Amino acid sequence: MVGVLVRFSRWSRARWVRALFAGLYVVALAAAVPEGAGGHGRDDGWSSEEARRFWGPARMSAATKAAADGDKDGAQPITGSARHFDGVPTVGVLFYVGEDMRDHHCTASVVHSPKGNLIISAGHCGFGDDAAFVPGYRQGESKQPYGVWAVDRSFVDPRREDTGDGSDLDFAFATVKADGRGRQLERVTGANRLVRTPGYVNRVTVIGYPSSESDPADRAIRCTAMTSQLPGHRQMTMRCDGFYSGTSGSPWLADFDEKTRTGDLIGVLGGLNGGGPDGEESDRVSYSPMNDDEIFKLYVDAINGREPRRD
Repeated sequence: MVGVLVRFSRWSRARWVRALFAGLYVVALAAAVPEGAGGHGRDDGWSSEEARRFWGPARMSAATKAAADGDKDGAQPITGSARHFDGVPTVGVLFYVGEDMRDHHCTASVVHSPKGNLIISAGHCGFGDDAAFVPGYRQGESKQPYGVWAVDRSFVDPRREDTGDGSDLDFAFATVKADGRGRQLERVTGANRLVRTPGYVNRVTVIGYPSSESDPADRAIRCTAMTSQLPGHRQMTMRCDGFYSGTSGSPWLADFDEKTRTGDLIGVLGGLNGGGPDGEESDRVSYSPMNDDEIFKLYVDAINGREPRRD
């Protein structure tokens, strides 16, 4: 199988080293962009049905053996205000085919789109080939509650970098293929609304999936926190313990509705250094780029299947 492209960040560096050594959707703008066949992807041989079979119960159970060996009820505490919960349909994990299939590597979420087939994550996550999105992921389940969806094409701003102004562009979209019944993802899970970040100070609910290596409970976590500006960058920062490796791409949701379990997506966990400081604060402090004109330009590229090009 083709290996996955891995981009270093504070979320993935430790695992890579071990493996190495072992709102408004700009409808008018969208209509003005001609449809194309761009994006980073592969041919039509990779389907959601193949993804479901590949990441079947046996493989997922093996991938999360560490979680099964942990606390019987899986409710291991996380220091601080983040807590385990059963997750929401619009947020899930990204798996990829590679040498190490033990766990998921990033978090992604569903955002509303005309075709209903769009997810968002951090730009540094690197979707790679033969990737799959598992919304509402439950470790060890014989059947995932909302299915397993093959990633088709990914869209990343070519100016994205881990440091400097390029870290303000650390977001990415990907389209997923329909399931075996011809349904699009959003019809099954619902979707959050991609909106412009109103400012640096916001009350957000952040939902993510730490890797099983970092958190053996292997469950979704959530935290509600206030944000502020990361000095010197067009990025927000929040303080909440428990956002370990694997939570890159976690949606930052304003006006989260407990009944619909959706909200306004005003950011994703990422940015400078892959989404936070190194050292002792790495799992306590997280960053997110602002949703400004640049993310909506990329959104338009994604819904039109066009290769992102920037001057």
